[in-house]
Amino acid sequence: MAVAVVVAVSVGFAPTYFLRSRFQTTGLPLYLQVHGLAFSAWVVLFTAQTLLVAARRTDVHRRLGWAGVALAVVMVVAAAGAAIFSGRRDIGAGQGDAALTFLATPFLSILVFVILVAAAVSFRRRPETHKRLMLLATISILDAAVARWPFEILSTSDWALYFWTDLLIVGAILYDLASRRRVHPADVVGGVLIVAGQTLRTVLGETDAWHTIARAILG
Repeated sequence: MAVAVVVAVSVGFAPTYFLRSRFQTTGLPLYLQVHGLAFSAWVVLFTAQTLLVAARRTDVHRRLGWAGVALAVVMVVAAAGAAIFSGRRDIGAGQGDAALTFLATPFLSILVFVILVAAAVSFRRRPETHKRLMLLATISILDAAVARWPFEILSTSDWALYFWTDLLIVGAILYDLASRRRVHPADVVGGVLIVAGQTLRTVLGETDAWHTIARAILG
């Protein structure tokens, strides 16, 4: 699953972030550079933590875990800042309604990520639960990468995007069934939370109430 996460992010963000100079002639604003660096660091740390457990270096894994918590805080601040600055930019470009609607996506994504990471930390002494929650927290932020995959079908609707992202949740469930003969509760609860967040962001973003909130956030 860690390899799948790395591949998903690399394919999605190579043209616009990792290899931007080869595909783009303009640079990224500083706030997007910070955002990209923080989220890339999370993928690297998630992979490193997985390898440490596989190598039975749980002592190092535990020490790095608190660095992960600090990084998660940085990610939340960076994501919120990027969402606000991007929203203001889009409003300035005459895309006001679209900007207000879209703001629900990053904010609800942040909320789901925070809930899953907080749950993973609280269950850190229960490895089977902890590792699944950390995987789900990582999956919950992958839709931005999947949206940038070079496949036309992903641009047909939000649901097509979410379907391909959520296949990773299905993969975790299938692993449970193959290895444990039952699905772990963390996969069920976390998976439902992710799907509920995806559904709510689409529905909520188009309401007048959310537009009022979004206008206040964007100033």
